[in-house]
Amino acid sequence: MYDITRLSPERPVLIAGPTASGKSALALAIAEAQGGTVVNADALQVYSDWRVLTARPSPEDEARAPHALYGHVAGTHPYSVGEWLSQVRALASGGSRLIIVGGTGLYFSALTEGLAAIPPTPPEVRATADALRLAPGGLAEMIAALDAETAAKIDLQNPMRVQRAFEVLRATGRGLALWQAETPPPDLPLSRAQPLVIDAEKDWLNARISQRFDLMLKEGALAEAAANLPDWAPGKPSSKAIGAPELIAHLAGEITLKEARSRAIIASRQYAKRQRTWFRARMQNWQPIRPA
Repeated sequence: MYDITRLSPERPVLIAGPTASGKSALALAIAEAQGGTVVNADALQVYSDWRVLTARPSPEDEARAPHALYGHVAGTHPYSVGEWLSQVRALASGGSRLIIVGGTGLYFSALTEGLAAIPPTPPEVRATADALRLAPGGLAEMIAALDAETAAKIDLQNPMRVQRAFEVLRATGRGLALWQAETPPPDLPLSRAQPLVIDAEKDWLNARISQRFDLMLKEGALAEAAANLPDWAPGKPSSKAIGAPELIAHLAGEITLKEARSRAIIASRQYAKRQRTWFRARMQNWQPIRPA
């Protein structure tokens, strides 16, 4: 476990890390030892309809220290990084020391590097992009439509990043890279925070991912999926929760639970790989720490 006494209790803490790396437990330990509010920086833990499957803190953990921005958004709402940043800004103005923890790198970069003032995406553009992302060959079509500068800067293997860039270009007529070049100063520069990034070894993390998904099943992930089944839609924002499509497919009789488990674990490991790659490329000025 990281030596918490090395942290100043007066300054905010940022904790980034791949899925299943133990970052939420570290954030809670810091809050209990030094005080502060644990703030979510995970794009899927904001949704109200998936607690178990997104590994949101349990009610018992939330009772041990103040928590914010967990499960506060309806599953149908296309929550944005801009909304998240605005809500973090409001929390910071309240005077509480923030302990911001999560695995969504874009949230941390917006907070510490600034966020371009891109207009909201119109519903019709979002609907077109959602359909393309889910259609065979749709990702390649969106990539082909991007301006060269944006295509050179984003992760073209990440469908959500490609979709975001496609939406910006379609809605504004300007490439995402051009908008980002006009980014205002950040709300929380790294120099004013204590940034930690969990550097988890691949084999250790893969084993943890398998163990955690089995624990999710024991804690009611299948029942949670059943509760979401009546309103299930692949394009629904919260339906991107890892493991959700697989459990829904099982409940629909398309695959066995064993196959759903296997597919969900593979998807989670692939996600963790993308996270680790992103963190190592973009968080070189953060303090790397070993997982507990």
